[in-house]
Amino acid sequence: MDSVLALTRGNPLGFANFLNQLNPTFGTYTAVYTSDDQQVPLIGQIRYPLGSRSAHLSYLLPVDTGNLIALSALMEHMSVQASEWGAFHLIGEVEEKTLVFEALRRAGFSIYNWQRIWQFKCGPEYPNDAPAKNGSRIWSISTDLDVIAVKSLYQAVVPALVQPVEPLLGNRVHGLVYREEGEIIGYADIAYGPSGIWVQPIIHPATQIVSDLLLGLSNSLPHRGNRPVYLCVRSYQAWIESALENLNAEVGPRQALMVKHMAIMQKVNHTIPLASLEKSRVKPVQSQPTGFSRSESKASPGPLTK
Repeated sequence: MDSVLALTRGNPLGFANFLNQLNPTFGTYTAVYTSDDQQVPLIGQIRYPLGSRSAHLSYLLPVDTGNLIALSALMEHMSVQASEWGAFHLIGEVEEKTLVFEALRRAGFSIYNWQRIWQFKCGPEYPNDAPAKNGSRIWSISTDLDVIAVKSLYQAVVPALVQPVEPLLGNRVHGLVYREEGEIIGYADIAYGPSGIWVQPIIHPATQIVSDLLLGLSNSLPHRGNRPVYLCVRSYQAWIESALENLNAEVGPRQALMVKHMAIMQKVNHTIPLASLEKSRVKPVQSQPTGFSRSESKASPGPLTK
């Protein structure tokens, strides 16, 4: 239920993911559901990056369980834990027409977007690797000076419904940018792992060189090695999928991005006393108009820890 971990680190119970749980900037929580009616226990895990607005469902075992009531109860329990960490949202990725999808709906989750994962393979037998210089555009590593431009691109492309769930936080960006005539028209968020490289691009829809940009993005990745590259395409950028088809990339099934909100964003009116304005000195300027057994891998990083 977490494409980034699955594609970059493989089996959620494997050694690579075990080492990832030792990361002090992540909190992980594992819940086990057992009952008289449930012959095989249900196991679910969530993770919470320190300082993030959202916790993420990591995995659910077994995947072929048929107990909808047990699934819904497990999801509800993990939602409570995420709220105790201080997360505003709990998100997960699941394919349509599955029992897990229905269980998430019953537990209060809703769809906020869709995605499909496209895979670039490496090696001389794959044609998308051949024209590394002639037919592709070169992306560069982002710097602190690119923060404002990347945020402007993000706000222009990503829908307002998605931004509160997956905000572009902080004063630093870690990824690749593409400039055209000094203006950033492409940004790619990147996650590395021993099993692969996960890339989520944000490309301005006005560009006419989509195929060249995607090919250049694949070839500009630093420290790529022989690992496959996975490109995450969200539904608001579905227009770039035709270019990926021309590059012989392989596509996976469509996934629903689901979220449960643990907090409600609300505007609060704040009055400014008139006396404070009268005491201040303001110079005028001219302007132009414009049931569970619990286990935790380590202490939770959130504000409400036990």
